[in-house]
Amino acid sequence: MTATDPALTALSQGWCALSLLHGRIEAHIERALQSGHDLSVREYSLLDVLSRQHEGDGGHLQMKQVADAVVLSQSATTRLVTRLEDRGLLERYLCPTDRRGIYTNVTAEGLKLLDAARPTNDAALREALDEAARNPDLAPLVRAVETLKTPVPA
Repeated sequence: MTATDPALTALSQGWCALSLLHGRIEAHIERALQSGHDLSVREYSLLDVLSRQHEGDGGHLQMKQVADAVVLSQSATTRLVTRLEDRGLLERYLCPTDRRGIYTNVTAEGLKLLDAARPTNDAALREALDEAARNPDLAPLVRAVETLKTPVPA
């Protein structure tokens, strides 16, 4: 294939459209969460992911799993956890069966903030998708997002 190959051009344009949609959605949600709850999109995502953990076998996520879920490097995830821990929204403790493992749980204050922020996140997502759907280049991607029923496995 050459640089002017129509298949590559279409693929590149599709990727650009997907990147544009993602950027617009994330920016819209970021503004809403920051102004309403003093949370970034990444902070909200981390609280959301960690709030879904449970006690027992397989209930807690390793830091790499958390990093993958919030699409950050492990070091960036650790810094994010530290910031939220400093705000009293998360707490860390040693794994009772493996002293090398560290678990991170959402505190009661973190759950309260997450519950308050969830409607803001959902409304901002809906607004961003509705706005993007009015763009003919993005509308097919919006329809694809709206038809997804389950999370895509990592």
